Parts: sequence; structure tokens; C-alpha cells
Amino acid sequence: MTEELTSFLQEIKYDIEERLPKHLEQLRAPLVLKDAMIYSLNAGGKRIRPALLLATIKSFEKPIRSGLDMACAIEMIHTYSLIHDDLPAMDDDDLRRGKPTNHKVFGEAMAILAGDALLTYSFELVATMNEKEITATQKLLLIQELAKAAGPEGMVGGQVADIEGENQALTLEELVYIHQHKTGELLAMSIVAGAIIAGATTDDIRNLRLFAKELGLMFQIKDDILDVEGDTETIGKPSGSDDGNNKSTYPNLLGLNGAKKKLDEHMLRAKEYLYNVNMNHELLLTLTTYVAERDH
Repeated sequence: MTEELTSFLQEIKYDIEERLPKHLEQLRAPLVLKDAMIYSLNAGGKRIRPALLLATIKSFEKPIRSGLDMACAIEMIHTYSLIHDDLPAMDDDDLRRGKPTNHKVFGEAMAILAGDALLTYSFELVATMNEKEITATQKLLLIQELAKAAGPEGMVGGQVADIEGENQALTLEELVYIHQHKTGELLAMSIVAGAIIAGATTDDIRNLRLFAKELGLMFQIKDDILDVEGDTETIGKPSGSDDGNNKSTYPNLLGLNGAKKKLDEHMLRAKEYLYNVNMNHELLLTLTTYVAERDH
């Protein structure tokens, strides 16, 4: 990872992690609910979605401050999905990013409610973004994109397909559907949101959406590879957990080397789409390489 990318990611991570709890601390809500919400938001992580959103704005040479609240909203939805994924009825995980999962600390009922609260509050946050920086038309488009990416045609639909695919031998096409929807749609939306906030053209948004879909698949393929090659301390959860849950993965279907080859193919296509966008490509290109080469 280059010094510039390291500096950018550290800066973004600091800004987002300082901003996230402040949004929740001001809420007039039960203290235990706020504690549960903040617990998972503060659990760390790569903050890759905020980074992609703000990197896209920066690549269009627009001020990144205009996207900070949108980045927080996306991170809240991502965090809600992780809280619910970890529940006994879903993946039944005890660790998330090296810490006890939400339901292990607050109980299953409060974990469900904390996830629900993060999801719904994220839309309130987008709707109340600074109107001096984001127009009403942009807000409406952002809310529509966010709802679609997180809803039945996006992340939730992917989660359903993932659950139904357990204990079954999936085809590569079925696995791609799961990854594109469960993980890829929210990642893609982060980049599209950055383009909308930056006032990008319709053609540029279309090419960035295609770029983002490839990047989303790269991200999940790399996660599958890390589940085989990674260690618990580095990735923050037990390695081999996908095998333990009888889930189809790229390494299971294609072999480890085949999964790595598929990762390279998607990276090549992602870069081709990115080069079609009228922007400074350097930062997003570096982030693309980071997604492919990360160790957690």
C-alpha cells in the first residue's frame, strides 16, 4: 500500500470513527440501545465503504466533507448487517473483528433492535444532510440508491440466497449472485453515492457502477481466500468458518489457485471500466489493488 493511500485511509478512518458515535450520542433513545449501537460501530474494521465513497468524491476534485454523513449512513447499514449476520439464527459467530459479537454482550433481543435502529436511523441521517452541500434532488437519489442496495433486491436478497445455499453445492453463477447482492451492492452504492455527491455525469456514474460491481466481487473473493489463508488474529474471526457453516465459496468451487485467478480477472475488468470515467483515476486504482492484496 502506498504512503498516499495509507495516509488517506488513516485520515478517513479517524474522521468517520470520530463522527459515527457523535450522531448516536445525541439521540433521545434508551441508553442500552445507544450503547449497543455504538459498541458495534466502534468495533473498528476497514471502513472500506466510506473510503470508497470519499475517494470517489476526491477523484472528481470535490471537497470530501460533503460526503462524510453519507459515509456514516452507509457504515451504519453495513454494521447493522454484521450484527444480524452474527446472530445464532444466521451465522452464529462469537467474534467480530476480534471482539465478542453484539449479541454476546447485549443479548439477542437487543442486538436485533440495535441493528434495526442503525438501519432506520441511517435514512434519517441522509435526509437531514447539509442542504448547502447536497441538493434535495441529490438526497432523494441517494436515499433511493441506498434503499435498493440494502433491500430485497440488494443485500437482504443476497443474504436470503446465502442462507438457502447452505449445505448445497452451488454453481458459480449462484455464488456470484450471492456475492454481488450480499456484499457487492452496498460497496457499489458507496462509489455511486460519491459520484452523485460530486455531480458526475450519467455516463461516468454508469461506468463507475460497473467498476464498483467488479470491485465488490473482488472484495468477496478475497474474503473467501482469506477464510482459507488468513489467521484468526489478523482477520478478526476464526479462519475456516465458511467451511464450518457448509457454505459454498470460490476456493471450494474453483480451488484456491482458481479463486486467485478469478480475482485477477475481476481486477482487470474493474480497471477497464474505471479508465472510461472522466476523473483522476490514481486513488481508486490504488484502492482496487489494496482490495486484492489486503491481509484482513
